[in-house]
Amino acid sequence: MKTEATGTTSTTTRILALDNLRVALTALVVVHHAAITYSHIPLWYYSEPAQDPSGFLLDVLLVVNQAFFMGFFFLISGLFTPGSYDRKGAGRFLVDRLLRLGVPLLAYVVLLRPLVMLGDYLQDPDVPYWQHYLDTLDAGPMWFAEVLIVFALAYAGWRALRAPLPARPAPLRPRWIVLFTLGLAVATILWRIPVPTGTYALGLPTPDFMPQYAAMFVLGCVAHRRGWFETLPVRASRMGFGAAGVATVALMPVALGTGPLAPAAMSVWHSVFAVGMIIGLTVWFRERWNRQGPRGRFLSRHAYAVYVVHPLVLVGLGWALRWLSAPAAVKFVIMLVPALPLCWGLAFLVRRLPGADRVL
Repeated sequence: MKTEATGTTSTTTRILALDNLRVALTALVVVHHAAITYSHIPLWYYSEPAQDPSGFLLDVLLVVNQAFFMGFFFLISGLFTPGSYDRKGAGRFLVDRLLRLGVPLLAYVVLLRPLVMLGDYLQDPDVPYWQHYLDTLDAGPMWFAEVLIVFALAYAGWRALRAPLPARPAPLRPRWIVLFTLGLAVATILWRIPVPTGTYALGLPTPDFMPQYAAMFVLGCVAHRRGWFETLPVRASRMGFGAAGVATVALMPVALGTGPLAPAAMSVWHSVFAVGMIIGLTVWFRERWNRQGPRGRFLSRHAYAVYVVHPLVLVGLGWALRWLSAPAAVKFVIMLVPALPLCWGLAFLVRRLPGADRVL
């Protein structure tokens, strides 16, 4: 999604740093699904479950990435939601969200999903394809757009009932970060009692992370009014990365065990790691990656389209490389090297279609 200047706290640095963050997170989406293809977690349209120890490295990558990257997407979306509503009003805001999120969602489900599922279906066509398609119907990676539509509707409803927070820049105090993290950990622990890890519901591949997604979206909305992106001190980057590292060392031995505290420890680790990584990366990008040349602008302009079309590239490469016998991690790298440029190339072509650049 495009980042825009909104509110009294917006700056050029803010726009470019967040645009660059979106590019990095979109690349992580491609990395994530390429890793799933050859991991021990074969939840993808095309998969070759790992048969060698290198698959464990891909599992670690997936666990670490899943802990924070989609929550980061929701925070960035929340950061630009209040300004968009302020400029457009309720009606135009909702129409814009439905166009920018609903049209790509519909295009994926109707046009792209049948293509990425076709190869797997042809391996065992025991029912008509239309029946197989409907029996397995979901939004795939576009679940993100589904949830954002719900969040946008919820935000519009809240604004209809209450006045917006005043735009009053204020430093984000450490105790607020600690309290937010503790609250997120408790909410995640309680949520995962009825929705444990591994649950697949309403087309959502990770509904156990819903407290994080909702909390990060709300945090982004508040951060917009308080100017927290600009006022986080430089040292917060080191502190965030440090907290993520300490939490990993302290909690993962328990979280990966089989004892009764393992689920709670994993929930706490997810929360602390996500907050630490998001703070660390936010400040790091703000301070070091706040410029864009022509290539950076190209990557940013097409990032949302990459998110929509990347399954077509990865599934195609998976089938193209199926003959290759190699360790899982090696095949992952061989797939990823061409996948990233091909995803941005396909996104460029898609956005050249009439009207596509209005929603992508």
